[in-house]
Formats: sequence, C-alpha cells, structure tokens
Amino acid sequence: DVGYGKTEIAIRAAFKAVQEDKQVVYLVPTTILAQQHYNTFVQRMKDFPVRIDLMCRFRTPAQQKKTAADTKRGLVDIVIGTHRVLSDDMKFKDLGLLIIDEEQRFGVAHKEKIKHLKENVDVMTLTATPIPRTLALILYGDLDVSVIDQLPPGRQPVQTFAVSGGYHQRVYSFIRKLVGEGRQAYMVCPAVEEGDGEDQEPGGPAPLKAAVTYAETLRTQVFPDLRVGLVHGKMKSKEKDAVMTAFAAGELDVLVSTTVIEVGVDVPNAALMIVENADRFGLSQLHQLRGRVG
Repeated sequence: DVGYGKTEIAIRAAFKAVQEDKQVVYLVPTTILAQQHYNTFVQRMKDFPVRIDLMCRFRTPAQQKKTAADTKRGLVDIVIGTHRVLSDDMKFKDLGLLIIDEEQRFGVAHKEKIKHLKENVDVMTLTATPIPRTLALILYGDLDVSVIDQLPPGRQPVQTFAVSGGYHQRVYSFIRKLVGEGRQAYMVCPAVEEGDGEDQEPGGPAPLKAAVTYAETLRTQVFPDLRVGLVHGKMKSKEKDAVMTAFAAGELDVLVSTTVIEVGVDVPNAALMIVENADRFGLSQLHQLRGRVG
C-alpha cells in the first residue's frame, strides 16, 4: 500500500546485491522521485563503500556521460534514474538486480527495453496499484508477490473523508491551523485551466476547479499571508521540479496541484490533502494521492 515502506525494502535488497559484487538499477517514473530516492540511498549508505549515481535530467550531459562510462567499467554500484537508464549508452559490467517502481507508469517502448534488461537478473517490482497484467501474472503464479500489510512504526494511517457542499471555509480555517503548527497542505484539482476537459451542459455538473485560477484565488483572497505554490503538467519540467523541491524543503505552506504529484513524492510534513471534484479522478489516482500525505 502507499506509505507502507516499499522503498525501505528496495534499499535493503540493493545493499545485499552490492555486497555480492553485483550492480543495481533502480528505475523510477519521474525525475523528482529519482532525486528523492538518490538522496535517501546516499544518506543510508554513507558509511559504506558504495557508489551511487543518479541518471536523469538533473545531471549535466557531462555527468551523465561519466556515469555511463563508469557503470560500464563496473565502478558504479547503484544507478538510480528515470527511463534515461534504459538508453543505449548504458551498459553494465555485472548487473544483478533491477528494481522497478510503479511499472504501470512506463510506456510500451520503455517496457520493451526493460524486458531486455530483465533477461539474466533478479527483478523486483514495487507498486501500490498494480496494473491488470501484473495482477494476472500473480494469479497465474508466474510472479511471486509479497504484500506489506503493516504500517512502519510511527507512521499514522491516512484517514479519508468525503465532504460536500459549503465546506471551503471550514477547510481553509483547518489549513490555517495546520500551517500554524508548522505543517503543510495539498489542494488537488482535476483541471489545469478553466474549460479543460469540460463538456458543460445547461444544468450539468458544477464547473471544474482549475488549478491556475484556484491558486491565484488562494494567493490573493484566501491566504495572502501564506506561501502558496502551483504545479501542473503544462509547466516546463524545470519549473515543476523547482516548485516540488521547494515544497519538499518546507518553503511553501500550500501546494495547489493537478495529479502530477501522484507518483511517490514524499513530503512527510504534509498532513492534509484536499481533492476538489474527486469524482473526476480514477480510483487508482485517488489511492496514489492518498499516499502523498503524512
């Protein structure tokens, strides 16, 4: 499940593989997540002679070239990265373990490359929302599955409430209270701009909350004294990454977002998430979003 410690198991598996003189690849779907896992791995293994490199947009072409060359020579033990690690220039001296985070987020072309990488190595797939194909493989017995059904010590279970009608003032005052205690909050919207994905008919459903205008309203009218950030899929990658990094570092109080935050960004200090127009999201999206709080 979301927040149950899958990454912890990945860290330990990678460490064991490195102890056996094997190389490890940790494949993740987003740049921010790659950076986050890289920081975690480096922190956890700083007392051991393990070399960990990052392969994603955050690295300069020169750094990426060096990592590729060193990986081929066997000097890098663990490579953490996005689909960049599937590029043709990435060769391994002795790959022993492939860890795939949320395989359903990779496209067909990437899956083909993953298949080639998988051929002679142990593979570990981590997911909180397995795709039907993975579920089928589990049912047919072609795939071993382990379920983590116990929360890590100290982690609070995520409580989910459905609210309707006239709740905004209560929510806003609750957010103020949380921020006063030093916590952070997410506000998730289904649309980026007004009119996105709408097929409005007279008397139809209420208009969708759009992230761009909602963020502006919060900044100017509701929380002029708080630090409100905005992140959505139409932003340039660098802008998106900068906002997410600022939120993770505690430099923003409230983050207005679309579902771009769905995959694995861990901000333990974010204690509340409001999902506007929740009926416009898929079940697996809502489930993944729940994992972003607490």
